[in-house]
Amino acid sequence: MTKLEQIEKSVAELSPEELKAFAAWFEALQADLWDKQIEADAKAGRLEKLAEQALADHRAGRTRPL
Repeated sequence: MTKLEQIEKSVAELSPEELKAFAAWFEALQADLWDKQIEADAKAGRLEKLAEQALADHRAGRTRPL
């Protein structure tokens, strides 16, 4: 049995309360990983082109207020 299969089996056996707690933990983990990836991308300059395009669109009137 692979590690993933073991995890899937364990998660499937959780009580409703444990599953709720696990889901909250996993959601927080995913959010933290996303934040770290965005921070790394920003530091590496990978978002510059997107920011420049967004500003160009705004200056050209291709945006609208939220």
